[in-house]
Amino acid sequence: MTIAAEGRRMLRIEARNAEVPIERKPEWIKTRAVMGPEYTAMKQRVHGQGLHTVCEEAGCPNIFECWEDREATFLIGGDTCTRRCDFCNIATGRPMAVDPMEPFKVAQSVKEMGLRYSTVTGVARDDLEDGAAGLFARTCQQIHAMNPGTGVELLIDDIKGRGEHLQQVFEAKPEVFAHNLETVPRIFKQIRPAFRYDRSLDVISMGKDAGMITKSNLILGMGETDEEILESMQALVDAGCDILTITQYMRPSKLHHPIDRWVKPQQFVELSEAAKEMGFLAVMAGPMVRSSYRAGKLWAQAMRELGREIPENLRHLDSDQPARQEAASVVARTQQAAAS
Repeated sequence: MTIAAEGRRMLRIEARNAEVPIERKPEWIKTRAVMGPEYTAMKQRVHGQGLHTVCEEAGCPNIFECWEDREATFLIGGDTCTRRCDFCNIATGRPMAVDPMEPFKVAQSVKEMGLRYSTVTGVARDDLEDGAAGLFARTCQQIHAMNPGTGVELLIDDIKGRGEHLQQVFEAKPEVFAHNLETVPRIFKQIRPAFRYDRSLDVISMGKDAGMITKSNLILGMGETDEEILESMQALVDAGCDILTITQYMRPSKLHHPIDRWVKPQQFVELSEAAKEMGFLAVMAGPMVRSSYRAGKLWAQAMRELGREIPENLRHLDSDQPARQEAASVVARTQQAAAS
């Protein structure tokens, strides 16, 4: 069997990664299940109707909190990505054909789950002429049509920076347009070989120019320095990014990029404060934060900062109280535990 050059390169990277043992997690990397009535009701509905979300299938530790606020995340375009990022656990290969009924199925799931805010993400589909931009657009439109008043956040790859295809996504009018930068220029090519740093910033700028509320994510612990993170945060602000999440890298397996450092909760607090001073409208930072964590809350904060009215059915998302996995909450719990 002949292995293509890209496949050989991937095998070399995975072999190199596997030489580093899986790192032991520090004490602050943990979460506690808090099952409220909304979470319990939604879980019963999801299981009773055979619905599927990224939240459950990826084993997200924050599912209890997000589902309590009737928020969930869906993955579209299949389960196989045409790209391989060194931190991501999604399979790489040749994807199956797109299901033309997927937009309806997702919208129906949103309706049956009674969601108030939904995030839709997907694998990169470089095999498609439009990079699945049309699929994202149709899914957003279908959710809005079948679920009036439900917020939709689209988290997409860069669609190779093709403006004519990205325009389809913008015209679908999601509440938030998100594209994750993830890391800093010096290690970007190593971590995200099929992406380009400047192109990712350009995609965010295109979203901003189209009138979108824009969002991105940075992952810590893959070899970046504090100074580089601050520089990338400023680059995102300059590109027109409104909302920022900052997260800790968690290595999915020994084949993935080794963890360079565990960032302490207090440093996440400091980065969050720095981000707000730079001009981000809403920020969520913490070791257990993920890019779609409490997405509705961040959208509501951005809306308030922009002076825009939040629809009555979504006003419960507008809260100044820190989320459970936000770094400030983690620090406060640690201090309380130490004092008791």
